[in-house]
Amino acid sequence: MTDLEVETDPGELGFDQERLNRIDDRMARYVDEGLLPGWLAVVSRHGKIVHVSTRGRRDVEAGLPVERDTVWRVYSMTKPITSVAAMMLVEQGVFDLADPISAWLPEFTDMRVYTKGSALRPATVPATEPIRVWHLLTHTAGLTYGFHHAHPVDAMYRQAGFELFSPPGMDLAACSAAWAELPLMFEPGTEWNYSVATDVLGRLVEVASGQPFDTFLAERILGPLGMTDTSFQATGGALDRLAALYAPEPGSRRAVRHDAVGEAITRTPAFLSGGGGLASTAADYHRFTQFLLRGGELDGVRLLAPRTVAFMTRNHLPGGADLDEFGRPLYAEVPFNGFGFGLGFSVLQDPVKARTLASAGEFAWGGLASTAFWVDPAEDVTVLFFTQLMPSSTHPLRQQLRQLVYQALVSGKPS
Repeated sequence: MTDLEVETDPGELGFDQERLNRIDDRMARYVDEGLLPGWLAVVSRHGKIVHVSTRGRRDVEAGLPVERDTVWRVYSMTKPITSVAAMMLVEQGVFDLADPISAWLPEFTDMRVYTKGSALRPATVPATEPIRVWHLLTHTAGLTYGFHHAHPVDAMYRQAGFELFSPPGMDLAACSAAWAELPLMFEPGTEWNYSVATDVLGRLVEVASGQPFDTFLAERILGPLGMTDTSFQATGGALDRLAALYAPEPGSRRAVRHDAVGEAITRTPAFLSGGGGLASTAADYHRFTQFLLRGGELDGVRLLAPRTVAFMTRNHLPGGADLDEFGRPLYAEVPFNGFGFGLGFSVLQDPVKARTLASAGEFAWGGLASTAFWVDPAEDVTVLFFTQLMPSSTHPLRQQLRQLVYQALVSGKPS
């Protein structure tokens, strides 16, 4: 699916065109200063695209420009797709949100929880609460990422070969089994910690559905939604459109090519990462956001009920807490102040606390290479931003983009 064209005069849908152009002017400076290789932004309202813009190159060294059909590594923007897959199985009655995952993944039957000590000599106790499906969807399972570098359990993940990515040759089943051997950081349900939980969720989908995870996504979500350029490997014509991956140079922060990591998407993956394995295009992911905005349906294809999507995009943290109150102060693809978490998405609770012009109820996520999206049901707006600079914490792109989009929204829903 490659169509990505402005469909109407922005003014007819409440956007000021001159103010929308401020997006381009501000983001272009990142390219002009060498801080980003290139980028693509898409803004839509009421299901119609009102702004598409690009700057810079998808491959600086080859001199190839960003095109509207450029293929991007979306990394953690895979997580919402995996979460939709899991909720499709919940709707079918295959499993329930409260079910212990050990019914399908027996390696998680007798989990232990870290209490004290070092990564080499940890003290643990038996978990009193099983990991449930809901815990995976909300990142409250007690799992972690090795790259956090903030806790002895993080170090244990690194010792097992899990830092930013998985060890070579390990498939989804092997990774899931390896994580189950490590202690939990906390009792499931008691804290929020960004983690490999969505990868375990992908394994749960695989086992419970009886299909390889990539097959399930292709046949049940990507194909039906027309997301034909989204997959775990860039092959064929997608290779010609694939953006190169960059990282900031120490000191100058200028974008420097990072093929050691970037070329992984061109190889057949052993590990089908539901937490970060997909590549996609702006047109494809735009279709996914429209599917969410429309309550689980697009172009006559319904994958989820409206009630399910509404449930997924509410804050599920206990007592209505935000991530600042319930989460560990570690890296994630969202600020913590004012943001809660649903089933696969951040959920904006308090725009004032978050210091943003965005609307309460906005749900969103982003990816390691600085890609991002959000859906604003209150204003019927969706926004996408694609680039390829890792990590996503390098520049305040998402905060700035929110300000730039909402300052351009000058009137409400047309009568």
